[in-house]
Amino acid sequence: MAGQAANRADAVTAAVDGAFRPLLQQYDVPGIAVAVTVDGQEYFFNYGVASKASGAPVTRDTIFEIGSVSKTFTATLASAAQVLGKVSFDDHPGTFMPQLRGTAVDKASLLDLGTFTAGGFPLQFPDAVTNDAEMLAYFQKWKPDAAPGTQRRYSNPSIGLFGHIAGLAMKADFAGLVETEIFAKLGLAHSHIRMPAAEMDAYAWGYNKAGQPVRVNPGVFDAEAYGVKSTAADMIRFVEANIRPETLEPPLRQAIEGTHIGYSKVGGMVQGLGWEQYPYPVTLDRLLAGNSNQMSLEANAATPLTPPQVPAGPTLFNKTGSTNGFGAYVAFVPDRKIGIVMLANRNFPISARVTAAHAVLEKLSAGAP
Repeated sequence: MAGQAANRADAVTAAVDGAFRPLLQQYDVPGIAVAVTVDGQEYFFNYGVASKASGAPVTRDTIFEIGSVSKTFTATLASAAQVLGKVSFDDHPGTFMPQLRGTAVDKASLLDLGTFTAGGFPLQFPDAVTNDAEMLAYFQKWKPDAAPGTQRRYSNPSIGLFGHIAGLAMKADFAGLVETEIFAKLGLAHSHIRMPAAEMDAYAWGYNKAGQPVRVNPGVFDAEAYGVKSTAADMIRFVEANIRPETLEPPLRQAIEGTHIGYSKVGGMVQGLGWEQYPYPVTLDRLLAGNSNQMSLEANAATPLTPPQVPAGPTLFNKTGSTNGFGAYVAFVPDRKIGIVMLANRNFPISARVTAAHAVLEKLSAGAP
């Protein structure tokens, strides 16, 4: 058994080193943390530095901005709110925000908001939207360019409103709810939306295109859309919770299972809550298409799955995330009990992240000893 474990560790190391180590030089990435899980066994790989100034090395406990991977936590909280009977995804925004009753956005359901199919919200709020009053005015004036449920347009305002309403329904601050109801209950001790002073030394510096150190700026719905900071150790624990939700206590188990339901087909991808799904095994071309600029920056036809579907066979779940100074990617296949997390302190091309992770998962799925 010891020999078999050593062989597997060697195989995982070779796969990760071969896929990720070249990216540091190729894309001038200061630091990368990779975590892999295989049958519940965790492996950690750390490359480069968390800060160019201090030279502090990346570790499994270095805190990175995970960008839009945050949306998977927003989805989990909203799913928990539905499990607890605080919301129904068939509800409309005006039920919880009377200021939006009768507006165009009120024709969309909460599910439409959470799956980016409300009718055409942009990727980001306009620069003029800087506070809650301007956010409300924006939604009151918004005009759709498609009927709810027919078009997917990836959007921070859309899922931001989805998470905001979940917080209103649970009668608590959204960030506090995620930190207490999701992070704490999953044992994610070093994951935060609001960075505590005691953890700042572990918080990596991100680096922008000019190579300058940066961290994420506050913004409307930042907590809901892109505000989580986490570590490779915490994120692989979250992946393992998604691989084996049956190990969790309800309602958290049901909440996570709820994020694995598919709601619409968009090209070769199925959109769930937070996570995007692909039948597994999946070709690299199909995975790249699902994570392309066309998917993230353009409107794409969405075909509702009626009724919504739990995956019928082996399925890969994935999510990318970026801020100005950081890049992340998470993917896992519950049926194969394999998963991977990559956190970096530079926003380098998503195609390179996906290609590297796909290569590792292919080797793990092929049966690394």
